[in-house]
Amino acid sequence: MTVRVWDPLLRLFHWGLVGAVAVAWLSSEEGQPLHQAAGYVAAGLIAFRLLWGFIGPRYARFAQFIHGPAAVAGYLGAMLRGRERRYLGHNPAGAVMIVALLLSLSGTIFTGWLMAEPNRLAMLPTLPAAVSPAFAEEHESGSRGAVGAVSVKDLHGALADLTLLLVALHLVGVAFASLRHNENLARAMVTGRKRAPDPDDVS
Repeated sequence: MTVRVWDPLLRLFHWGLVGAVAVAWLSSEEGQPLHQAAGYVAAGLIAFRLLWGFIGPRYARFAQFIHGPAAVAGYLGAMLRGRERRYLGHNPAGAVMIVALLLSLSGTIFTGWLMAEPNRLAMLPTLPAAVSPAFAEEHESGSRGAVGAVSVKDLHGALADLTLLLVALHLVGVAFASLRHNENLARAMVTGRKRAPDPDDVS
């Protein structure tokens, strides 16, 4: 017996973001129009997810699956002992990954948006001293921007690399949870349905 967990809009967001990130990554060296378009699509999807996290169905809401540090630590400890409970929605570790991915993607998109037009940096109140424009003129010493500064382009690349690392960890986590609880979580994100909860599961 199965039950509906993931609503259609949440599933469209998930796979749409997968596609946008894949296109952005594959087009990063090819040309700006496609790369930028993928970034704008991802930005729109993230904006939708933030809204849906407050007004969407039960299992889409942040209040349903975001837990405090103690709950996350307890879940990870139980997982290391092979005694973690099955969650019908996102488990505490998965919730941390969702927040981390949303933050890293948002940072990647924002720094990419800043790079697209030089005058956009002037719209910011003040950039941190450690961040300078990628297109800053070189000083007489040959260094770009402030001494020891990290350019917006470098920051964009670092955040993109962090996002890819988080995606890899997310895939490992999905595979691990699928094996541990004998259900295909990737397929559940396609169909929206998961195995009905047992008495010991968290629903």
